Amino acid sequence: MSQAAVEASEPILDKISARNFERLARYIYDYSGIKMPSTKRTMLEGRLRRRLRHTGHETFDDYCDYLFKEDGLDAESVFLIDAVTTNKTDFFREPKHFEYMAGHVLPELKAAGVRRIRAWSAACSLGAEPYTMAMVMQKFVEDQGGPDYQILGTDLSTEVLETALRGVYPNEMLTPVPADMRRWVMSARDASRRESRIHPSLRAKLSLARVNLMDEAYSVGDPFDMIMCRNVMIYFDKQTQAKVLKRLCDRLKRGGYLFIGHSESITGIELPLVTAANTVFRKI
Repeated sequence: MSQAAVEASEPILDKISARNFERLARYIYDYSGIKMPSTKRTMLEGRLRRRLRHTGHETFDDYCDYLFKEDGLDAESVFLIDAVTTNKTDFFREPKHFEYMAGHVLPELKAAGVRRIRAWSAACSLGAEPYTMAMVMQKFVEDQGGPDYQILGTDLSTEVLETALRGVYPNEMLTPVPADMRRWVMSARDASRRESRIHPSLRAKLSLARVNLMDEAYSVGDPFDMIMCRNVMIYFDKQTQAKVLKRLCDRLKRGGYLFIGHSESITGIELPLVTAANTVFRKI
Protein backbone atom coordinates (compact mmCIF):
# COMPACT_ATOMS: atom_id res chain seq x y z
CA MET A 1 0.00 0.00 0.00
CA SER A 2 1.34 3.44 -0.88
CA GLN A 3 2.13 6.02 1.79
CA ALA A 4 -0.72 8.18 0.49
CA ALA A 5 -3.13 5.27 0.77
CA VAL A 6 -1.97 4.54 4.30
CA GLU A 7 -2.48 8.14 5.31
CA ALA A 8 -5.94 8.22 3.67
CA SER A 9 -6.96 5.09 5.57
CA GLU A 10 -5.74 6.28 8.97
CA PRO A 11 -8.62 7.40 11.20
CA ILE A 12 -8.90 11.08 12.08
CA LEU A 13 -9.08 11.24 15.85
CA ASP A 14 -9.37 15.01 16.18
CA LYS A 15 -12.30 16.53 18.10
CA ILE A 16 -14.48 19.52 17.26
CA SER A 17 -13.84 22.44 19.61
CA ALA A 18 -16.79 24.03 21.39
CA ARG A 19 -16.41 27.17 19.27
CA ASN A 20 -16.36 25.28 15.99
CA PHE A 21 -19.28 23.11 17.04
CA GLU A 22 -21.30 26.25 17.72
CA ARG A 23 -20.35 27.66 14.30
CA LEU A 24 -21.27 24.44 12.52
CA ALA A 25 -24.51 24.01 14.47
CA ARG A 26 -25.58 27.58 13.68
CA TYR A 27 -24.87 27.17 9.98
CA ILE A 28 -26.66 23.81 9.80
CA TYR A 29 -29.69 25.30 11.57
CA ASP A 30 -29.81 28.41 9.39
CA TYR A 31 -29.40 26.37 6.21
CA SER A 32 -31.60 23.36 6.91
CA GLY A 33 -33.63 24.05 10.06
CA ILE A 34 -32.05 21.01 11.73
CA LYS A 35 -31.14 21.64 15.36
CA MET A 36 -27.78 20.34 16.55
CA PRO A 37 -27.75 20.35 20.37
CA SER A 38 -24.47 19.74 22.19
CA THR A 39 -25.50 16.11 22.72
CA LYS A 40 -24.93 15.56 18.99
CA ARG A 41 -21.35 16.76 19.01
CA THR A 42 -19.85 13.26 18.89
CA MET A 43 -22.26 12.27 16.12
CA LEU A 44 -21.27 15.33 14.09
CA GLU A 45 -17.57 14.50 14.51
CA GLY A 46 -18.14 10.98 13.23
CA ARG A 47 -20.09 12.08 10.20
CA LEU A 48 -17.69 14.84 9.20
CA ARG A 49 -14.47 12.83 9.41
CA ARG A 50 -14.98 11.54 5.87
CA ARG A 51 -15.31 15.14 4.67
CA LEU A 52 -12.01 16.02 6.35
CA ARG A 53 -10.28 13.17 4.54
CA HIS A 54 -11.94 14.08 1.24
CA THR A 55 -10.98 17.76 1.45
CA GLY A 56 -7.46 17.02 2.71
CA HIS A 57 -7.81 18.67 6.10
CA GLU A 58 -6.11 17.03 9.07
CA THR A 59 -8.06 18.73 11.87
CA PHE A 60 -11.53 20.12 12.43
CA ASP A 61 -9.94 23.51 13.10
CA ASP A 62 -8.45 23.45 9.58
CA TYR A 63 -11.73 22.28 8.06
CA CYS A 64 -13.77 24.97 9.84
CA ASP A 65 -11.28 27.67 8.88
CA TYR A 66 -11.71 26.50 5.28
CA LEU A 67 -15.49 26.71 5.61
CA PHE A 68 -15.85 30.00 7.41
CA LYS A 69 -12.71 31.98 6.61
CA GLU A 70 -11.84 30.86 3.08
CA ASP A 71 -15.38 30.80 1.59
CA GLY A 72 -15.28 27.00 1.48
CA LEU A 73 -19.02 26.84 2.07
CA ASP A 74 -19.60 27.79 -1.55
CA ALA A 75 -18.19 24.41 -2.58
CA GLU A 76 -18.80 22.37 0.54
CA SER A 77 -22.33 23.25 1.74
CA VAL A 78 -24.13 20.48 -0.15
CA PHE A 79 -21.65 17.83 1.07
CA LEU A 80 -21.75 19.17 4.63
CA ILE A 81 -25.54 18.93 4.75
CA ASP A 82 -25.47 15.48 3.11
CA ALA A 83 -23.18 14.34 5.90
CA VAL A 84 -25.38 15.51 8.76
CA THR A 85 -28.90 14.70 7.52
CA THR A 86 -30.55 11.56 8.86
CA ASN A 87 -32.17 9.48 6.13
CA LYS A 88 -34.20 6.75 7.78
CA THR A 89 -36.76 5.39 5.37
CA ASP A 90 -38.84 2.27 4.80
CA PHE A 91 -41.37 1.10 2.25
CA PHE A 92 -44.93 1.39 3.60
CA ARG A 93 -43.70 3.19 6.70
CA GLU A 94 -46.69 4.20 8.84
CA PRO A 95 -49.02 2.01 6.71
CA LYS A 96 -52.26 3.59 7.98
CA HIS A 97 -51.47 6.59 5.79
CA PHE A 98 -51.39 4.45 2.66
CA GLU A 99 -54.55 2.64 3.69
CA TYR A 100 -56.27 6.01 4.04
CA MET A 101 -54.90 7.12 0.71
CA ALA A 102 -56.26 4.04 -1.05
CA GLY A 103 -59.58 3.93 0.77
CA HIS A 104 -60.49 7.61 0.94
CA VAL A 105 -58.21 10.08 -0.85
CA LEU A 106 -57.94 8.39 -4.23
CA PRO A 107 -61.68 7.53 -4.48
CA GLU A 108 -62.59 11.12 -3.55
CA LEU A 109 -60.24 12.59 -6.15
CA LYS A 110 -61.62 10.22 -8.79
CA ALA A 111 -65.20 11.11 -7.86
CA ALA A 112 -64.30 14.81 -8.08
CA GLY A 113 -63.24 14.32 -11.68
CA VAL A 114 -59.50 14.80 -11.20
CA ARG A 115 -57.87 13.43 -14.33
CA ARG A 116 -54.27 13.53 -13.17
CA ILE A 117 -53.26 13.52 -9.52
CA ARG A 118 -50.24 15.60 -8.56
CA ALA A 119 -48.54 14.30 -5.43
CA TRP A 120 -45.43 15.51 -3.64
CA SER A 121 -43.20 13.52 -1.32
CA ALA A 122 -41.27 16.25 0.49
CA ALA A 123 -38.14 15.03 2.27
CA CYS A 124 -38.39 11.82 0.25
CA SER A 125 -35.00 10.51 1.44
CA LEU A 126 -33.94 7.36 -0.46
CA GLY A 127 -37.22 7.20 -2.36
CA ALA A 128 -39.12 4.55 -0.42
CA GLU A 129 -42.00 6.94 0.32
CA PRO A 130 -42.70 8.18 -3.23
CA TYR A 131 -42.32 4.66 -4.66
CA THR A 132 -44.78 3.40 -2.05
CA MET A 133 -47.17 6.15 -3.11
CA ALA A 134 -46.70 5.07 -6.72
CA MET A 135 -47.52 1.46 -5.90
CA VAL A 136 -50.74 2.46 -4.13
CA MET A 137 -51.75 4.81 -6.95
CA GLN A 138 -50.91 2.37 -9.71
CA LYS A 139 -52.96 -0.37 -8.07
CA PHE A 140 -55.88 2.06 -7.84
CA VAL A 141 -55.47 2.93 -11.53
CA GLU A 142 -55.54 -0.72 -12.52
CA ASP A 143 -58.43 -1.62 -10.20
CA GLN A 144 -60.56 1.49 -10.70
CA GLY A 145 -59.57 2.75 -14.13
CA GLY A 146 -57.75 5.94 -13.16
CA PRO A 147 -57.05 8.73 -12.60
CA ASP A 148 -53.50 9.09 -13.89
CA TYR A 149 -50.86 10.47 -11.52
CA GLN A 150 -47.42 12.05 -11.27
CA ILE A 151 -45.26 12.17 -8.15
CA LEU A 152 -42.54 14.65 -7.25
CA GLY A 153 -39.92 13.52 -4.76
CA THR A 154 -37.66 16.15 -3.20
CA ASP A 155 -34.97 16.17 -0.56
CA LEU A 156 -32.19 18.37 0.74
CA SER A 157 -29.60 15.63 0.22
CA THR A 158 -28.28 15.06 -3.29
CA GLU A 159 -26.84 11.72 -2.19
CA VAL A 160 -30.21 10.19 -1.33
CA LEU A 161 -31.79 11.60 -4.49
CA GLU A 162 -29.24 9.66 -6.53
CA THR A 163 -30.36 6.46 -4.80
CA ALA A 164 -34.01 7.30 -5.43
CA LEU A 165 -33.25 7.89 -9.11
CA ARG A 166 -31.66 4.44 -9.44
CA GLY A 167 -34.54 2.79 -7.59
CA VAL A 168 -32.37 -0.11 -6.38
CA TYR A 169 -32.78 -1.29 -2.79
CA PRO A 170 -31.69 -4.17 -0.52
CA ASN A 171 -34.27 -6.95 -0.49
CA GLU A 172 -34.83 -6.63 3.26
CA MET A 173 -35.83 -2.99 2.79
CA LEU A 174 -38.53 -4.12 0.36
CA THR A 175 -39.97 -6.77 2.69
CA PRO A 176 -43.00 -4.62 3.70
CA VAL A 177 -44.26 -4.41 0.08
CA PRO A 178 -47.56 -6.39 -0.02
CA ALA A 179 -47.81 -9.50 -2.17
CA ASP A 180 -50.30 -7.88 -4.56
CA MET A 181 -47.77 -5.12 -5.31
CA ARG A 182 -44.64 -7.25 -5.64
CA ARG A 183 -45.03 -7.18 -9.42
CA TRP A 184 -43.40 -3.73 -9.35
CA VAL A 185 -40.28 -5.08 -7.62
CA MET A 186 -37.74 -6.71 -9.94
CA SER A 187 -35.20 -9.01 -8.28
CA ALA A 188 -31.60 -8.86 -9.46
CA ARG A 189 -30.63 -11.63 -11.88
CA ASP A 190 -27.69 -12.39 -9.64
CA ALA A 191 -29.40 -13.55 -6.43
CA SER A 192 -26.19 -13.10 -4.45
CA ARG A 193 -26.59 -9.32 -4.78
CA ARG A 194 -29.73 -9.53 -2.63
CA GLU A 195 -31.23 -6.40 -4.09
CA SER A 196 -34.15 -5.44 -6.31
CA ARG A 197 -35.16 -2.55 -8.52
CA ILE A 198 -38.43 -0.68 -8.81
CA HIS A 199 -40.15 -1.40 -12.13
CA PRO A 200 -39.51 1.17 -14.90
CA SER A 201 -43.26 1.89 -15.19
CA LEU A 202 -43.24 3.28 -11.65
CA ARG A 203 -39.88 5.01 -11.94
CA ALA A 204 -41.31 6.88 -14.93
CA LYS A 205 -44.04 8.30 -12.67
CA LEU A 206 -41.51 9.86 -10.31
CA SER A 207 -39.55 13.05 -10.90
CA LEU A 208 -36.88 14.15 -8.45
CA ALA A 209 -35.46 17.52 -7.43
CA ARG A 210 -33.43 19.07 -4.64
CA VAL A 211 -35.59 21.35 -2.49
CA ASN A 212 -34.62 22.97 0.79
CA LEU A 213 -37.71 23.28 3.00
CA MET A 214 -36.07 26.31 4.62
CA ASP A 215 -36.38 28.30 1.38
CA GLU A 216 -38.90 31.13 1.38
CA ALA A 217 -40.73 29.63 -1.60
CA TYR A 218 -40.77 26.18 -3.18
CA SER A 219 -40.24 25.95 -6.94
CA VAL A 220 -42.26 22.80 -7.42
CA GLY A 221 -44.74 23.73 -10.15
CA ASP A 222 -48.53 23.74 -9.90
CA PRO A 223 -50.34 23.05 -6.60
CA PHE A 224 -50.70 19.46 -5.45
CA ASP A 225 -53.65 17.23 -4.66
CA MET A 226 -51.59 15.49 -2.01
CA ILE A 227 -48.41 16.24 -0.05
CA MET A 228 -46.52 13.90 2.24
CA CYS A 229 -44.03 15.59 4.57
CA ARG A 230 -43.44 13.01 7.26
CA ASN A 231 -40.88 12.61 10.03
CA VAL A 232 -38.77 15.61 9.09
CA MET A 233 -40.42 18.34 11.19
CA ILE A 234 -39.39 16.51 14.34
CA TYR A 235 -35.93 17.97 13.66
CA PHE A 236 -37.29 21.55 13.56
CA ASP A 237 -38.22 23.89 16.37
CA LYS A 238 -41.84 25.10 16.59
CA GLN A 239 -41.18 28.35 14.76
CA THR A 240 -39.55 26.55 11.84
CA GLN A 241 -42.32 23.94 11.78
CA ALA A 242 -44.92 26.70 11.43
CA LYS A 243 -43.07 28.35 8.53
CA VAL A 244 -42.62 25.05 6.67
CA LEU A 245 -46.21 23.96 7.18
CA LYS A 246 -47.55 27.29 5.91
CA ARG A 247 -45.39 27.04 2.79
CA LEU A 248 -46.59 23.49 2.21
CA CYS A 249 -50.19 24.63 2.52
CA ASP A 250 -49.48 27.31 -0.09
CA ARG A 251 -48.52 24.51 -2.51
CA LEU A 252 -51.63 22.46 -1.75
CA LYS A 253 -54.85 22.70 -3.74
CA ARG A 254 -58.04 23.59 -1.93
CA GLY A 255 -59.44 20.25 -0.80
CA GLY A 256 -55.99 18.66 -1.07
CA TYR A 257 -54.48 16.43 1.59
CA LEU A 258 -51.40 16.87 3.79
CA PHE A 259 -49.85 13.87 5.56
CA ILE A 260 -47.40 14.36 8.44
CA GLY A 261 -45.59 11.81 10.61
CA HIS A 262 -47.44 10.05 13.43
CA SER A 263 -45.02 11.58 15.95
CA GLU A 264 -45.65 15.09 14.60
CA SER A 265 -48.39 17.62 15.30
CA ILE A 266 -49.80 20.89 13.96
CA THR A 267 -51.28 21.85 17.34
CA GLY A 268 -50.88 25.55 18.06
CA ILE A 269 -50.12 26.47 14.44
CA GLU A 270 -52.75 28.44 12.54
CA LEU A 271 -53.24 26.73 9.19
CA PRO A 272 -56.07 26.40 6.63
CA LEU A 273 -56.46 22.72 7.49
CA VAL A 274 -59.06 20.44 9.04
CA THR A 275 -58.37 16.96 10.40
CA ALA A 276 -59.34 14.17 8.00
CA ALA A 277 -57.72 11.30 9.91
CA ASN A 278 -54.90 10.76 12.38
CA THR A 279 -52.06 13.03 11.10
CA VAL A 280 -53.93 13.57 7.82
CA PHE A 281 -55.33 17.02 7.07
CA ARG A 282 -57.40 18.60 4.33
CA LYS A 283 -57.05 22.16 3.08
CA ILE A 284 -60.18 24.27 3.40
